[in-house]
Amino acid sequence: MPETDKQPKRNLSPLSAPADQAIDHVHPHSLPPSIKPKSEPKSINAPDTNMQTMKKYTRHQGQNIILKNVHDKKLKGTLKKSEKKTHDAAYKAAQAELLLPTEVGYLEADDMERTWKFTQSQIKDNVDMSTSNKMFELKLDDFGPYTVDYTRNGRNIIMGGRKGHVATFDWRNSKLGCELQLRETVRDVKWLHNHTMFAVAQKKYTYIYDNTGMELHCLRHHIDVNRMEFLPYHFLLATVGNSGWLKYQDTSTGQLVAELRTKLGPCKAMTQNNYNAVLHLGHSNGTVTLWSPTIEEASTYMATAGLDGQLKVWDIRTYKPLEQYFTPTPASNVSISQMGLLAVSYGPRVQIWKDAFKTKQKEPYMSHLQPSTQIESLAFCPFEDVLCVGHTNGISSLAVPGAGEPNFDTLEANPYQTSKQRKETEVHSLLEKIQPEMIALNPNFVGTVDRATQEVIAEEQRLEWEANHPTEKFVPKQRARGKSSSQRRYLRKQGNVIDAKRNEVIQKLAKEKQERAEKRKREQSGEEEALKSRAALDRFNVGKRQRV
Repeated sequence: MPETDKQPKRNLSPLSAPADQAIDHVHPHSLPPSIKPKSEPKSINAPDTNMQTMKKYTRHQGQNIILKNVHDKKLKGTLKKSEKKTHDAAYKAAQAELLLPTEVGYLEADDMERTWKFTQSQIKDNVDMSTSNKMFELKLDDFGPYTVDYTRNGRNIIMGGRKGHVATFDWRNSKLGCELQLRETVRDVKWLHNHTMFAVAQKKYTYIYDNTGMELHCLRHHIDVNRMEFLPYHFLLATVGNSGWLKYQDTSTGQLVAELRTKLGPCKAMTQNNYNAVLHLGHSNGTVTLWSPTIEEASTYMATAGLDGQLKVWDIRTYKPLEQYFTPTPASNVSISQMGLLAVSYGPRVQIWKDAFKTKQKEPYMSHLQPSTQIESLAFCPFEDVLCVGHTNGISSLAVPGAGEPNFDTLEANPYQTSKQRKETEVHSLLEKIQPEMIALNPNFVGTVDRATQEVIAEEQRLEWEANHPTEKFVPKQRARGKSSSQRRYLRKQGNVIDAKRNEVIQKLAKEKQERAEKRKREQSGEEEALKSRAALDRFNVGKRQRV
């Protein structure tokens, strides 16, 4: 099962200043006249720390344009303004790090102890009350196994039992949202853009419900679905199932955006890359394919597990394995937290690995045994050190120190948002929705120029064609200049449009053309008759002038 992760995030240190440095920041005008300095001291060699940290916030690195070669004054001014905006945005983002003082906390063991030997009961007895309240277990033996999913802000959770039991609730306040008994097989559940709508992959079709449990839509194009993923910035619901077709449904307009055939049979493993919205599918023949609505084929890393008992960590930039780990039995689920912790389940056991994407680890960070169960799904709660485990006997909420991002952006995902903020966020998200055509392996391609030669571009086109059409031969298209311009394509399409007013104008023009041709024909025949009746010396006869 594939799982992707973006680059390891930074560890933020709290803002602190020594007591002896507080005097250096007193404003000169607040001092008595007798001790005011004549001029403010200037530090010559003091580097600007913001300039050093802004490198990780700078976009389109290596795409700097040499303005000396730009001769158009208007274009040169526009490029200067654009570069200044990019620089100011990165500098302000580096300055904002001072407002993020919270650090990530991990388990620490003594010399003779190991963190993976700590049980959940021991952790619960030694943590504060707010953390212990996050550790709970729901025993539901009759309707399992269960699949679980969190909202983007981590406030609500949905669980779906294989025998038709679906429930949503606010797990922090222990407040039930809705509960359904569908009386048919439920394969997967997924939240949409917020907690007001969710999708359920049932026995035959996929259904969409609201937060009260009322059925809103039945997606009859999505049949026998095994896994679902929702792309929040594109408002796309992606499904894949036993038919082997990957389908994208726009939940804001109801339009079926794309239907892509994987040609690899039934698929039961799918996850999205949060860096570029590319979907990763794991197939039964041991291959992992990458897909988007426009190309058939970064989070920087990907973790896969198969029947060979190997847990592999891949670098997506080079498509090469970095590290390999061994699981006693074939792994069933893989999940990655916001801070890069890797959770893998096999049988009734869950293992969490720390820094697995950086260096080879000798032992796991944490381990948990859920006796007499079979684990069905894993889901890390955003912005919380919580891992939710769905198994045959219900669900369990485990405490995993260091899993969640401690500093959250309220404009992106607010765990404490009110109903008014939710409505405003929903409107802004719809207005800023990204089109499916923008999904690509490299999300920074927008605004860049392809500087490769014509031979390199032709070779890339040939390789792409052969990969997508293995049974057909590539024939390059020789396009004449101007034949396939946007204006030509538009005019060709307009030729097929049936318009009554346009037909009247065409008939009128044809009638006028016919009349002009007849008139010209009559004039030519009249001139020929006049030439035949005139003699050779008639040219010297001068007509009488008309008197006024």
